Amino acid sequence: MSLHQTSSPHQSVLLDEAVQALVHAPSGIYIDGTFGRGGHSSEILSQLDSEGRLLALDRDQDAVNFGLEHFKDEPRIDVQLSNFSNLKTLVLERSWQGKLAGVLLDLGVSSPQLDEAERGFSFQRSGPLDMRMSQHAGESAADWINRAEADEIANVLWEYGEERFSRRIARAILRERDEAPIETTARLAEIVRSSIPGFDPRKDSATRSFQAIRIYINDELGELKALLADAVDLLAPGGRLVVISFHSLEDRIVKRFIRDQSTPPQVHKDIPVQNEVLAKMKLRSLGGAIKAGKSETDVNPRSRSAIMRIAERAA
Repeated sequence: MSLHQTSSPHQSVLLDEAVQALVHAPSGIYIDGTFGRGGHSSEILSQLDSEGRLLALDRDQDAVNFGLEHFKDEPRIDVQLSNFSNLKTLVLERSWQGKLAGVLLDLGVSSPQLDEAERGFSFQRSGPLDMRMSQHAGESAADWINRAEADEIANVLWEYGEERFSRRIARAILRERDEAPIETTARLAEIVRSSIPGFDPRKDSATRSFQAIRIYINDELGELKALLADAVDLLAPGGRLVVISFHSLEDRIVKRFIRDQSTPPQVHKDIPVQNEVLAKMKLRSLGGAIKAGKSETDVNPRSRSAIMRIAERAA
């Protein structure tokens, strides 16, 4: 089953490259930690034999509902409503620890989430200021924006969005919410745009702030760090970790994690490397950053910022 057989217009980024890197054992157990609308999962299943298994996770109920319906007659896949940071618990429940052939993450927000104005992710479509990937869990962006102090807002915009006008935007948010609560994406976007001098035709000036707030509200970097910390010990020897990032902060975390797990401690050149030192090297990096080719970026502009990294569990 390929992506083109699904009913969703969502285009999975680096589809062929990711699945080719991930699936090396047709009878293996695989995890798709970010199911979305099933593009990667469909392609993974097409590479598995009758013994292969796929656990697909998403914290978005709409995505899970789609998966349960779309794959209702496919016994090799189990679609679960869960944050991928809960992977260890799910794996232990199935006695799969140390048996996983591969784990795939396609980070960030999905096209269906952006396209649905009521989800509140997009500054290009007016809707309730929500931004939660799990629709009914945690604090919404509106709740946070209307209670946080200026310093907290500015720090989030700077840390997660690298927005150099973060303090100016934060002050404007507090002024505007004194007039009336900020409840829609359109109003927040206008506040942000009016706070930033100049105009860049290549990028909407609200982009960085919306991205930062979304990352913060969903604890996306914390989720990623938790998954990486657990994934290595869940993989079988030779098992693959494949991560597609769309933000420099995400990619930095993945790059450093793979580097730290695959680099032996430095010792004096005259001291032989001991087996216990080598045992600490849990991963092998399989090449550097992989980006989408021109043929893909022409069709799917979202893929331009994608960076994929691959690592393999050492024996």
